[in-house]
Amino acid sequence: MRNWKFWLGLIISLFFLTIALYGLNLHEFLHHLANAQYGWLIPAVCVYGVATWIRSWRWQLMLQPIRPVSIQRLFPLVTIGYMGNNIYPARAGELLRSYVLRRKEGIAMSASLATVILERLFDGLALLLFIGIALPSAPLPPELTGLALFLSMAFGVVLLVILAIVAQPKTLSSFSGWMINRFVPERWRSPAQCMLNNVITGLMALRKPSTIALIFGLSCLIWLVETCTYWFVMHAFALNIPFPVLMLMAAVVNLFTTIPSTPGHIGVFDAPGIFILTRAGLGQAIASSYVIVLHATLWLPITLLGAYYMLRESLSWQDIERAAAIDIDALETEPAATTSIPSRQDEGETEPTDAARSTAL
Repeated sequence: MRNWKFWLGLIISLFFLTIALYGLNLHEFLHHLANAQYGWLIPAVCVYGVATWIRSWRWQLMLQPIRPVSIQRLFPLVTIGYMGNNIYPARAGELLRSYVLRRKEGIAMSASLATVILERLFDGLALLLFIGIALPSAPLPPELTGLALFLSMAFGVVLLVILAIVAQPKTLSSFSGWMINRFVPERWRSPAQCMLNNVITGLMALRKPSTIALIFGLSCLIWLVETCTYWFVMHAFALNIPFPVLMLMAAVVNLFTTIPSTPGHIGVFDAPGIFILTRAGLGQAIASSYVIVLHATLWLPITLLGAYYMLRESLSWQDIERAAAIDIDALETEPAATTSIPSRQDEGETEPTDAARSTAL
């Protein structure tokens, strides 16, 4: 992993952490931590596990046009990806789970990474919906409201672009082929076209409106269940935070985690969470203790579970380093294979395309 990514993430995390803890009464903060009822963390962790299972179900739907994979086989990969995000910078866990998926199922990394992009897109849309629902009960300051509006427009534009791609995959493939033949050196043309075809194949889950609706519904359910984790941790501190405020907090802190930071989103998770809670009327000390424990609850168990599955799958730390070191340039140097972009007539087929059977990229 390049050093500049680490240092950039560290600087950003320290900046947000300074904002979060500035003026904190340490004695009162430790008092709240010492008197918390940590038994409430058990159902919180279990609920978070349910949300992770639903994520595996959603990923299965997205991978269906490429190759059918059971939820039981995907769940360990999702947890391994979480572990990678929690211990490596630049969300390297997304590359790691795509790397393991290729090794176990023969699915192209470029295709599975396209489904990861879809996941982030639908997560963003679901979180922005949460903000819209929660705003009447827990209004944001004007600057954050403007940011939410900007993000809504950005996610909408990206979704429209992706829908245009999946609506005319053959046309896009032909145009990209012309561009590649014109501007890409000959030795890179076949790998570049193969990678692009695999990316388009990875977006094919959006060809059916019913699938789009189901994926969006699951995305909303994922974040609703995860907000229940926030609710259980809240009871550990004997708080009575309205559920819409928790929805707003979940949406804002997870949108902020898209900002580059240290592994585990230190600072970028905590600062906006504390900000939301203090605006809701909590003192800084109790809000800080709650957010720190919540962050640990979301970080530690899934990281340990991912490490367990990593050992069970016979993955080594060298595999993690290898996956973390992969970037777009490296993907283009991997062996290429013939891929096939589905046509409109294929929409009702259940058999995988040729691209689904490719082990390249």
